[in-house]
Amino acid sequence: MAEAADFQGTPSPARRWLRRTGALLAGAPLLAGLMQLPAAAPAQAAGSDTVSVALDSLSPSAPSDGDTLTVSGTVTNNGKQAVTDAHVDLRVGSLLGTRSEIDTAARHSDDLQSSLGTEVGGKYTEDFDSLGPGVAEQFSISVPVDKLDLGQDGVYQFGVSLSGKTAAQQWDQVLGIQRTFLPWQSSEADTKTKTTYLWPLISTVHVTAKTGAGELQTPVFQNDDLAKEISPGGRLAQMLALGKDLDVTWVIDPDLLASVDAMTRSYRIQGADGTTTAGTHQAVAKQFLADLQDAVTDREVVALPFADPDLASLAHNGTSVTGSLSHLKDATDVATTTVKTVLHVTPNTDFAWPVDGAVDPSIIKVATSAGADKVIARSDSLQETGGLPYTPSAARPIGGGTTAVVADARLSTAFEGDLTQADSSTLAVQQFLAQSLALNTQTDKQRSIVVAPQRMPSASQAQAMAAAITALQDSNWSQVQDLAAAAKAKPDPGATTKIPSSSAYPSSLRKQELPRTAFEQIARTQDKLDNFQVILTDESRVVTPFGRAINREMSTSWRGSGSEADSFRTSVESWLDDLISQVKLIDKSETKLSGRSATIPVTVQNNLVQGVNHLVLRLTSTMPTRLEIGGNPYYEQPVEVSGGHSQSVKFSTSANANGRVEVTAQLYTEDGQKYGTPVKFDVKVTEVTPTVMLVIGGGVLLLVLAGFRMYTQRKRAAARRAEEDDGPDEAGEDTPDAPGNPEAPGASEAESPGDTEDTDGPGNPAAHGDRLQEESVAQSRADDPEQPSDPTPDTAPESADPSETGERVDR
Repeated sequence: MAEAADFQGTPSPARRWLRRTGALLAGAPLLAGLMQLPAAAPAQAAGSDTVSVALDSLSPSAPSDGDTLTVSGTVTNNGKQAVTDAHVDLRVGSLLGTRSEIDTAARHSDDLQSSLGTEVGGKYTEDFDSLGPGVAEQFSISVPVDKLDLGQDGVYQFGVSLSGKTAAQQWDQVLGIQRTFLPWQSSEADTKTKTTYLWPLISTVHVTAKTGAGELQTPVFQNDDLAKEISPGGRLAQMLALGKDLDVTWVIDPDLLASVDAMTRSYRIQGADGTTTAGTHQAVAKQFLADLQDAVTDREVVALPFADPDLASLAHNGTSVTGSLSHLKDATDVATTTVKTVLHVTPNTDFAWPVDGAVDPSIIKVATSAGADKVIARSDSLQETGGLPYTPSAARPIGGGTTAVVADARLSTAFEGDLTQADSSTLAVQQFLAQSLALNTQTDKQRSIVVAPQRMPSASQAQAMAAAITALQDSNWSQVQDLAAAAKAKPDPGATTKIPSSSAYPSSLRKQELPRTAFEQIARTQDKLDNFQVILTDESRVVTPFGRAINREMSTSWRGSGSEADSFRTSVESWLDDLISQVKLIDKSETKLSGRSATIPVTVQNNLVQGVNHLVLRLTSTMPTRLEIGGNPYYEQPVEVSGGHSQSVKFSTSANANGRVEVTAQLYTEDGQKYGTPVKFDVKVTEVTPTVMLVIGGGVLLLVLAGFRMYTQRKRAAARRAEEDDGPDEAGEDTPDAPGNPEAPGASEAESPGDTEDTDGPGNPAAHGDRLQEESVAQSRADDPEQPSDPTPDTAPESADPSETGERVDR
């Protein structure tokens, strides 16, 4: 009753009940006794559990002079007793002077213990004869604003209550109430707040790293959820339909554009069993992109890095892993190209947006490492410490040429939570407008305020946001401003510029971050990709889908979905491993090597659709003293294999000893990195085989026999010559030509001392006879048939010139 008495005007229900009771009762003692009854408290206690009031709509949300306010909703009897003489009343509460008072009032919006406000009364009520248990009744009341007796401009509490009687309490009492806020700016404000509202068009990860083998490289989607989002009535379709009529700054993830663009052509959906089915929503995708192109024409578009990487996770867990920051730079570079290609507009890529605008020094450092010089923070992270009596402008210089654009936390979080019910949505809209007006009335100084809502609003949240923005843009205290202009606005000199420490980062957000192991897996996948792409003749077929998949592995959308993030990273790496394994060495069984030298073939198989090159095949002997390859312990040869083909590479080997030798075949890239798994096989070396020994032995035996035959033939020939030479002496000793016969003509001359004539001259009959005899013997030998074993006469003239190449020269 004391709470009710705080409001002047119409008496409270409890006080009216006391007056009627006092007129009927006789005697002061009884009246005094009744005055001791806690009349108001039981009514309020019953009302908190008995009747609920839902405020489904309030229009206009921010009325001005001459408007008529229409309030509609539902009252529901949650008790076990019927409510009689029920009536719905409108109530105007006190003027709320600060933003904190608005916060407090919002926390107690249905509390009967708080101030009820002044009844509007008169004909601006709605009556119900009876409201039975469990019964809900709708109401709608319209009242001219001038009947509300609003005073100065500002934010007023505004309530809708249900009063009535129950069988247990037969007096008129307030059984339920719902309070909200009524922003009142009767005319144009002298100073208007410049308000920037970010309209995020962001989704989760949908596209895998897999593509079809054909020239078109048909993309494979994880599921068909994106089609649901962009179809009429879907979340993104509603975001687009609502946003096109608003003066907002579009904040777009290029991955969403790339994914929808991929859906305009042939695409496939991955099933739980690993099979894929053809996607069928090409028309929906084309319509969505066409509508989006129209919506962003002549509007400010801010592009996030591709796949919206989690800056906080990267700063806290990824910077210690080599190469992690390079992915952020790559995602930023791709963003501009993607937006230009799909939407035909040039986006602004100067802004980085950490999760919930929570920042610390490491996040700022990472956020600006890829070229962004503006970081969208939030006022509940970068809090005011200077004691300013008003909310300062968003822009804050924080050093190093970086600007922190600090979004207002109250306005940015106004539409979080479940807004599927009309009453919760209405309350959110009214509270947002109340905070905006209260902010504007803080000072006569014009400020630039930024609103950065949650990244992926639900459809109901988006509808509430759109209703609030529409009312704000039609209001008398706010005007629209682009994000770029807000970032360039002159900062308040008293606003804080100190970045909070790492320890101040919210633990609830830190728990949702990608772990270090995630970045280690990303780095491992990138290393494999780098090693793989150097051998490809068309590396873009692999680098592009896997590069974008690695960007998606770092997406902010994985927060709260750790197991799904792990599964996605594993699938990307596994698919890359599968592609890498398509270029491989064919296993070999044991190889037998006969003789001192032989050729060993090793086969390289390429099951990719494109050719590979810049590969080197190295064959290594583990025992080079027994088996050498190309005259060395190992030998390597370049390899080029067309798509879908195999190639055998042959290596020359030489054996130095018999035995088994293990040989390793390994592919390398031209820069010396191992590629794929090695193939090991045994080579059984037999330097001289038994067959070769038999051949050699037979050859030696033939040489020995041939030499013996030559020897015997020469011996017989010598014997014949000897017989022929001795023949005349034995037949007749009176041969006149016999040498030494004293009687022979000229014998004395031949033996005469001092005779210088050549005794072999033609004038010497004896010499002539000797020559005739020798020629006769020689002719006889020449007439004999030639034997195969006869040696070749060594009578050819020797040449002093060097021998020809490859010529065998006997010395």
